[in-house]
Amino acid sequence: MLSLRRPNEIASDLAKRIRSRRLAKGWSQAELAARAGLKAPTYVLFERTGRIALIRLLKLLEVLDLVGEFDRIGRTKDLAELTLDDVTRPERKRGRNFRS
Repeated sequence: MLSLRRPNEIASDLAKRIRSRRLAKGWSQAELAARAGLKAPTYVLFERTGRIALIRLLKLLEVLDLVGEFDRIGRTKDLAELTLDDVTRPERKRGRNFRS
């Protein structure tokens, strides 16, 4: 799937959605940062720029009850629903020997 948005645009939009969730809960930036175990300036920078380390983002998502959504990224099925038919191995092929 081709995305017309750049990664920094997606990150900025994610920061805006996190900010909206924070405001809906009535939390200040410092309060959300403290709940997630982050320093306030780290969180403030994230809201402003969208830049944050992955582990810190996961901590924020956990506090906001969103980590489950993040964990589903890239999964076609829930792991509990997978069967052996879902896991296939590529067919092995032998190459030709070219001898003169």
